[in-house]
Amino acid sequence: MNTFFVRRYVIAGIFITIILILLAKLFYIQIIDKQYSIYATKNVLRQIKIYPARGPILDRNNKVLVQNQAFYDIMVTPKQVKPFDTLEFCKLLDITKDDFDVAFAKAKKYYPNQASPLVKQLSAEKYASIQERLSEFPGFDAVTRYLRFYPDSVAAQFLGYIGEVNDDQIKRSHGNYHQGDYIGITGVEKSYEDVLRGQVGIKNMVYDSHNRPKGSYMNGVLDTPAVAGERLTSSLDMTIQKLGEQLMQNKVGSIIAIEPSTGEILCFVSSPTYDPNLMVGRERGNNAAKMYKNPYTPFLIRPIQAYYPPGSSFKPLNALIALQAGLITPETSYYCTGAYKGGLPRCDEPHGQSDLARAIAVSCNTYFSSVFERLMNVNGAKNIDTTFVDWRKKVSRFSFGERLDIDLPNEGRGFLPTAQLYNKKFGVNHWRSNSILSLAIGQGELEATPLQMANIECTIANHGFYYRPHLIKAIGDKKITKAEYTQRNYVGIDAQYFEPVINGMQQVVESGTAHNSQIPGIIMCGKTGTAQNPHGKNHSIFVAFAPRENPKIAIAVVVENAGQGAWYAAPIASYIVEKYLTDTIKRSMSDFNRIRDANLMPDPTFYYSQIRKEAARDSIRKAKADSIRKRGTIKSVATKKRTDNRVAVLTSAIKREGK
Repeated sequence: MNTFFVRRYVIAGIFITIILILLAKLFYIQIIDKQYSIYATKNVLRQIKIYPARGPILDRNNKVLVQNQAFYDIMVTPKQVKPFDTLEFCKLLDITKDDFDVAFAKAKKYYPNQASPLVKQLSAEKYASIQERLSEFPGFDAVTRYLRFYPDSVAAQFLGYIGEVNDDQIKRSHGNYHQGDYIGITGVEKSYEDVLRGQVGIKNMVYDSHNRPKGSYMNGVLDTPAVAGERLTSSLDMTIQKLGEQLMQNKVGSIIAIEPSTGEILCFVSSPTYDPNLMVGRERGNNAAKMYKNPYTPFLIRPIQAYYPPGSSFKPLNALIALQAGLITPETSYYCTGAYKGGLPRCDEPHGQSDLARAIAVSCNTYFSSVFERLMNVNGAKNIDTTFVDWRKKVSRFSFGERLDIDLPNEGRGFLPTAQLYNKKFGVNHWRSNSILSLAIGQGELEATPLQMANIECTIANHGFYYRPHLIKAIGDKKITKAEYTQRNYVGIDAQYFEPVINGMQQVVESGTAHNSQIPGIIMCGKTGTAQNPHGKNHSIFVAFAPRENPKIAIAVVVENAGQGAWYAAPIASYIVEKYLTDTIKRSMSDFNRIRDANLMPDPTFYYSQIRKEAARDSIRKAKADSIRKRGTIKSVATKKRTDNRVAVLTSAIKREGK
């Protein structure tokens, strides 16, 4: 009897122990360890990303430059996928079995427990045809995304484009970007990425065992809404932007126009351009590959990245420096026989006796060579090194050789030569004013971007100062009031000295080298430039502002391989100015049509080979400079400034090909 009772207690103890263990395990699973809860929840609860629309971009008159179109990505979570008819699924999505296998294998390897894109950028029409059947395939869902759409297909280089983030960008983002997200790659899309991208939202959805959505979890209490990107209002004027691109078709070069009183950029043409809609959609990669191979580099943002000798458009700047230094007066005159001392530089014809205004009007090389010689010899011929440094400092205040920090990425600084460069080229104390006389007429080693040329016209129009050029004037409903956009940047020339120079620039248009580009009823002050080009025909350059009193627009036009500034650049500028100021073009359309229809594209083989030669030469120079710097034998190399942007800028398309 006693044995029976002992066994009963032992058996009861065993059962009680087992029950306690089970209860403890259950308590641990449900209360302490969340892993099982997560596994259970994942079967019924899914977090779906709600992607925001990127902010639209408008012109200064609220016309839409870029907006959004909805599209759909088919997402896959490999761990949730159950056996299904693969061929039927591929037929539904209109993809091949091989494409599916590659995409699914990638998702299974890198993102087994989270949703990642399997098929991207389905149109709304295509998604509508498969939406009802998607629930038949567990582990597959769809998310709404947004692609950019460009109603007027203009301003491609200004706007830039977006693309999927790569692994490096994801790592650098500290969790702000994930696989499949989009980011600004170039242009405004890149420089204003933080305000355009918006904020991703999260929607918690309950699904049944058949992969069918059953509604929001907890009535959406835990959901976070997506926040759309901010609207950007640019300073561009769509009307003259379209006109500029029309006039520059079948030409290489750029147009940039600025409002002198604010620094707002009104027109930003880079030619050849491209339809920005080509950089959207499933054919984006193929379209981009074709443009990378284009010898005329349409991805090059010429207004801020291309370098040109400013040519005769540089002459007023030298005159202003000489006036400020007291070396000349407006009445100072020189006699032109058709060539300067020694025969170079030459003029197109003998100009006879000319004062400052007439010399600007007829673009007399003899006059400005004489002025430059005075500037360089003011401290004696042997002290040119010191004098040149002082001259260079004064020129740099006009933004030559310096970035203007426009609100776009990868702006070039141009090239302003140094005394060290000439010491290396000619030897210390072995060069004189005649050694660098080409600088008198904007040639030689001097190079500027079209933005810098236009900014100088703003400075002249404002009688001695400029506002930093910029392209975005408002974010949402708030105007941009950055200090650097409202601050006057003075160039060190007294206001009184600008009037005689402006007199000459007015004569350029009324009776001088650009007299065929007069605008009825508008006083435009300008300067033609014919920049020598070692790779072919000279570049046609024209810079101007208008009207003379209370200027509303300053402009720089560069047409590569187009000859004299009066032939193409000046008339193009005059049409842009007339359209902007009067909203019409009243002059005969015959010359307008001639300019618009002219095909001035350089020979592509020659153009491409010359760019590659420059890139290779500058790459070697940069490599040598880097090697010397690493050895510590010198602190700087003069040619580095020249190569700062040449390779990255002039050959950006070639570099992207991996060459």
